[in-house]
Amino acid sequence: MQIWVDADACPRAIKDILFRAAERAQVRTTLIANQLLAVPPSPWIAALQVPRGFDVADAAIVERVAAGDLVITADIPLAAAVIERGALVLDPRGEHLSPENIRERLSLRDFMQGLRDSGVDTGGPASLSGSDRQAFARQLDRLLAATKPRG
Repeated sequence: MQIWVDADACPRAIKDILFRAAERAQVRTTLIANQLLAVPPSPWIAALQVPRGFDVADAAIVERVAAGDLVITADIPLAAAVIERGALVLDPRGEHLSPENIRERLSLRDFMQGLRDSGVDTGGPASLSGSDRQAFARQLDRLLAATKPRG
């Protein structure tokens, strides 16, 4: 398993949790963004800068992800694309996105986009809370433990 992070919009607190988990679990973690990212020196953590452009980082993740990898993203279309490739998805609030719930999330996203396109102010997502960070860390630990090779 490898962890891929859609890092352009990933909160710093979530990146810090991922850095600690990468070291503890010794799992390769790559942050992909269209800006230069600082990551701690580690054989388990890397950053990949891609060119600026619409969905360039998303495309880089989809191109590299393999079945069984874990992708960290709040981007629902990206989540759907990597789920199709057999990857696991965790959003920064700790929600595990799966084949069972991704269609509903895509429908809701499209509905909200339609409202915004028609001029309705839908507001943005709430700020990341302490309970969101805890939920993310717990779910990340569960996923890493579940995919750890036995023996």
